[in-house]
Amino acid sequence: MEQVTGRAGHMGGGGGGDGRTGVWLVGARGSVATTVIAGCAAVAAGLHPPTGMVTETAPFEGVPLPPPASLVFGGHDTASYPLLKRAEELASGGVLPYGLPHAVRAELAAADAAIRPGGPLPGDERGDTELVTAFTADLRAFARGHRLDRVVVVNVASTEPAAGSEDADEHLPPSCLYAHAALRAGCSYVNFTPSTGMHHPLLQQMAVCSGLPYAGRDGKTGQTLLRSVLAPMFAQRALPVRAWSGTNLLGGGDGATLADPGAAAAKNAGKARVLADTLGAVPPGEVHIDNVSALGDWKTAWDHVAFEGFLGNRMILQTVWQGCDSALAAPLVLDLARLMAAAHAAGLAGPITPLGFYFKDPDGGPAALADQYAGLLAFADDLRGRR
Repeated sequence: MEQVTGRAGHMGGGGGGDGRTGVWLVGARGSVATTVIAGCAAVAAGLHPPTGMVTETAPFEGVPLPPPASLVFGGHDTASYPLLKRAEELASGGVLPYGLPHAVRAELAAADAAIRPGGPLPGDERGDTELVTAFTADLRAFARGHRLDRVVVVNVASTEPAAGSEDADEHLPPSCLYAHAALRAGCSYVNFTPSTGMHHPLLQQMAVCSGLPYAGRDGKTGQTLLRSVLAPMFAQRALPVRAWSGTNLLGGGDGATLADPGAAAAKNAGKARVLADTLGAVPPGEVHIDNVSALGDWKTAWDHVAFEGFLGNRMILQTVWQGCDSALAAPLVLDLARLMAAAHAAGLAGPITPLGFYFKDPDGGPAALADQYAGLLAFADDLRGRR
């Protein structure tokens, strides 16, 4: 991999006077990406309210965020399945509202036309440098062709095996290649997955030298979101946690991917971090992930918390979280794309710590959701003051 000794070339200055922002989705034909694209079109057209988008709530009024209607979508994917067909499948499964794919078919078609082949594909003989060069060219062509002010790259692809696992090979993981390309093309970067991305040691110097903002990793959508609320409760009420175990049942592409032990290990690392950061150590107990293909894009998460009360009284808290993973993730991805675009426009660089509100494995900052939310609101005030 090439070494970077200066700032990466930034987007902008290419006639993006209409203020449009590009959102480049790695894994652009997947369930999350399809829900993001269809959902953004629905919100922009007033067909559905922006439920779950924190950036559309009152505390964010006056923050210079790109409106949903100004977002232009493209991306990389190793699959070639049309977005409209994928959206119709999601509607059949109850993930998207009935009739929405047809109502936003023009927006889906426009995004579909901007998706480029990812990699490495089976039989692909290109090395890491060649792949990064190709990905960088795709990003620059996207920005130039759509006259964009800036582009935010968001990784929503399938989880990679954890670094050092049996399934990791000697090449850089694809997530690192996409992150490298984002920096070379002058794009801000968000890693919504547990994959390595910008956290690889070979990318750290590049990230520092680039002068670009980035955030991640692993979006906090369900079980860990609940843990980030409950763990501080036990700590603040001086109730020792004796054990914390969990089970996840999920289907679809995510379930199939996480059936791989290496990928599951990467996912579980983020789930454990919030407990370690809040309680001081990870309590005994494990998180199991089971692939149940019949569930499709829906998931169920159970947590079993054994804790100690006054006079040694032993007690238990159990929780059940049931939801649609794509519908939980999509508004967060839209929030992150808009906030990262604003950070880039404001000239901010490096890890954007206040966005830890959205991640299992944030770039520093507090672990408790309430503290993270306070930091996010302070960040919104900062952006508002930079107008």
